[in-house]
Amino acid sequence: MILEERLKKQLDFVLEIDKEKNIFRQTHLSGHGRNENDAEHAWHMAVMAYLLKEYSNEQVDIAKVMLMCLIHDIVEIDAGDTYAYDPVARSTQKEREEKARERIFSLLPDDQKAELTAVFDEFEESATPEARFARAMDNLQPLLLNDSNDGSDWREHDVNTQQVYERQKKTKAGSEKLYEVTDALIKKHKEKGNLK
Repeated sequence: MILEERLKKQLDFVLEIDKEKNIFRQTHLSGHGRNENDAEHAWHMAVMAYLLKEYSNEQVDIAKVMLMCLIHDIVEIDAGDTYAYDPVARSTQKEREEKARERIFSLLPDDQKAELTAVFDEFEESATPEARFARAMDNLQPLLLNDSNDGSDWREHDVNTQQVYERQKKTKAGSEKLYEVTDALIKKHKEKGNLK
């Protein structure tokens, strides 16, 4: 069977992003499970965004938020997962991810490459209501998993309270209400000694 070029490019991209399932994060699944992979993280965030949309600080296009959640870590197929509390890895993250974005999204037809690149960049810039709410999901999701695992990932990496608060600023920008949940969880884990 000979596929038309557009469909072939789209299917090539579909197979390429399957590799996201092999990128494992530092965060473990709830209940002390194995490390989660990027695809699971993205799926979880997208469902969370839909369920929690009423808590966004601003009105959002929830389909766009969900798309941001689903594609934001595709670049890690090439760039690898960058742990949120690793300053050395974070110093090269932008450069690695931009290179990966160009290669991976270039597999698509030009119009879809432009569309997904724009959505990815919008998420990275956090300047729109959709991006701010998607960022809130990106921060809240691992925090909830860490809480379900009694802070074990924070303990393992010797994370301190200030580091978590610094990261969670983006949660507050997307949802004041969900930041209240975040703040309560951080305080709980500080009291328990799971966060320094």
